[in-house]
Amino acid sequence: MNIAFIPIDNRPVCYTLPEQICAIDDEIKLYMPDRKWLGDLTKYADVDRIFKWLVNLPKVDAIILSLDTVAYGGLISSRRSNDSFEKIRERIEKLKEILKDKNAQIYAFSSIMRISNNNVNEEEKEYWNKWGKKIFNYSFCIDKFGTICKSEVPEDILNDYLDTRKRNFEINKIYLEWQKEGIFNTLIFSKDDCAEYGFNVREAKELEKLGGFVKTGADEIPLTLLARAISGNIKVAPIFLEPDYKDLISNYEDVSIEKSVIGQLELAGCEVCKPNEADMLLYVNNFIEHQGEIVMKVPTVQFNGEFKTSDKNFMIADVRFANGADNAFVEKLFENNLSKNFYGYSAWNTSANSLGSLICGAKVKYFAKNLNEQAFNKLETIRFLDDWAYQANVRQMLSKPDEETISRKMKPFEDRINQKFNVKYKVSYKFPWDRLFEVEICI
Repeated sequence: MNIAFIPIDNRPVCYTLPEQICAIDDEIKLYMPDRKWLGDLTKYADVDRIFKWLVNLPKVDAIILSLDTVAYGGLISSRRSNDSFEKIRERIEKLKEILKDKNAQIYAFSSIMRISNNNVNEEEKEYWNKWGKKIFNYSFCIDKFGTICKSEVPEDILNDYLDTRKRNFEINKIYLEWQKEGIFNTLIFSKDDCAEYGFNVREAKELEKLGGFVKTGADEIPLTLLARAISGNIKVAPIFLEPDYKDLISNYEDVSIEKSVIGQLELAGCEVCKPNEADMLLYVNNFIEHQGEIVMKVPTVQFNGEFKTSDKNFMIADVRFANGADNAFVEKLFENNLSKNFYGYSAWNTSANSLGSLICGAKVKYFAKNLNEQAFNKLETIRFLDDWAYQANVRQMLSKPDEETISRKMKPFEDRINQKFNVKYKVSYKFPWDRLFEVEICI
């Protein structure tokens, strides 16, 4: 199968993770634009280069397409770009003509512009460092009460913010028209960092009324669409390790963990079933009372039971904490044999992020026409080093990005993981966006 994949940006989870997953099946040929053409924390993607790359692609079966990349220059750029509606519409009309010529199945997604409840402008416009919370409160108030609320935000800043939102919303409505024309096999509108009320919630409802499909999440959606593009019927049974708490809502999301799991499976093209009917089990290490978050120093009750895997194929979503693994659960997990019927582990960032990437890797492995076990072991080594060793442990030992210190601190974890998977990898580390939030693990 030949797949073209245009990521959100150049982060490891957006760029190298799809490569690592597709490498599990030697019959999948993955085409991606050069990483340096994609956007990052401050740089916009080189859209003209990406368009030329897309035009010159050989015949592919499917195109996984982040529309924010080609419209605005990336997910973060979609919030920062000052390009006019007319300029962006002209840009995406070029894209439409290219896609028509490709004769491929198009799996696309576009974000509903988020509204974060903080004064951190790292991924927003400059004024967010002073006015972010007040803009959030204004948005929350208007959506909740349906009236004009008093704004403490300067008029020019508020107008700029509202104009940017309106521009992006109108572009999303154009994609809905394309969907009616049959351009897309699948079109998803994503919303992340969700609150109960806000402009983003209102826009999501409006898009749904117009026939759009809205999903909570963001970074994992291209991988969920990649899984959807892999043909074949697989029955998956979710098993919640805390079944009495599966109706609780994860951090940064607006649906229960049970609904999140079922939604991810169905969108990835899996059939949800009972354990006795399953081709594969999905163990979910869900949380009690609330989801913890180690980096934000938000505790929660750790896993304290016994964990024994089934003889059936299985994968594991460790979502007791956001942004990292549950150390107590990993200790119990490592008492099990992670061999032939093991299809993956994930615990990065939000519950949706973990689930989407996990299911994608499991589905690629399950339907692999030419399975590459070494590539799967490499993928799982990276996931345990990132999600468990780094995010849940070593990240807390660092005050700033430091490749020498992280290499030293990660060594005991490397030794343990190498032993668990019977591999002997030499590992190095990078901080691609020069911040502790994400690390790139190079094997």
